[in-house]
Amino acid sequence: MSDVSCPDSADRTATVDLLGMLALGELTAFSRLAADADMAPAVAGREAFARLALVEFGHYELLLARLRELGGDPEGAMAPYAPVFAAYHERTRPGTWLEAVVKAYVGDGIAADFSREIARFVDAESRAAIEAAMDDRERSAVLVRLAAEGMQSDPHVRGRLALWARRLHGEAVSQAQTVAAQRESLTTLLTGSGPQLDLVALGELFARLARRHTERMAALGLEA
Repeated sequence: MSDVSCPDSADRTATVDLLGMLALGELTAFSRLAADADMAPAVAGREAFARLALVEFGHYELLLARLRELGGDPEGAMAPYAPVFAAYHERTRPGTWLEAVVKAYVGDGIAADFSREIARFVDAESRAAIEAAMDDRERSAVLVRLAAEGMQSDPHVRGRLALWARRLHGEAVSQAQTVAAQRESLTTLLTGSGPQLDLVALGELFARLARRHTERMAALGLEA
């Protein structure tokens, strides 16, 4: 039996693949939050997004460090996911400050939930790095506060934001399904069933993601 902190060759390849995906997600989140900060109507909002962006970059460096420990090539591990991330963010470009806040909360929240699900199947050190990088409790509190402040000043925006959040949920789940289906290594990690996709296991995973999304929407005071 292999040491959990030193996965065998097949597990190492899958873990490097996963870390590459998550690292690119964190790097993308950093650049997106920094750009969307300019949409804030006040300096406080810009500062909040800037601080969140810095946290995301720290998470990126954490994941990259573990990837390198496993002997992975960062650019090679991230490159396959670039088109998927680019397509998602192009389809979900926020048009207002509150849409940017909800996207950061809902979209990134689903990504974090998905990542934590997969982290259950990797070695202990990689799991610790992923769980630390995906700890979104502080970020969620900031984003819920920003959303609440925005909706308080404009109560009529709630309905539109609820529709926006549903769209984000659909796009994020579609992205996760695409990645899980197209990357054999991730399918193996998720289901433990080898290259053949276990639709039952995957269905149960996405059902759990849906429940967490409902809880997240409730925290915003919006209907899922």
